[in-house]
Amino acid sequence: MRLSALQKYTLTQGYQARQQKLSRRVIDRYYQKQAASDPTDDMQSIITRSVERLIEKKLLIGYGRRTAQKWFIDDIKLTAKG
Repeated sequence: MRLSALQKYTLTQGYQARQQKLSRRVIDRYYQKQAASDPTDDMQSIITRSVERLIEKKLLIGYGRRTAQKWFIDDIKLTAKG
């Protein structure tokens, strides 16, 4: 299974949380550590797609709220597979 650097970072942070919910803000720090030149909207959409793909692979559980158009993922938690 191929994972991006952001996905690896997300899983590492989830593992360090030890079966507790992890705030999405922790994942947002990934781009703060790097010298990213992307606008903020692009960073948020990249993070969202990355987390959604990890959820589809059943490596994460997402917690949040759903509107008619989309999900807003607030917290994540590592699954046993992750």
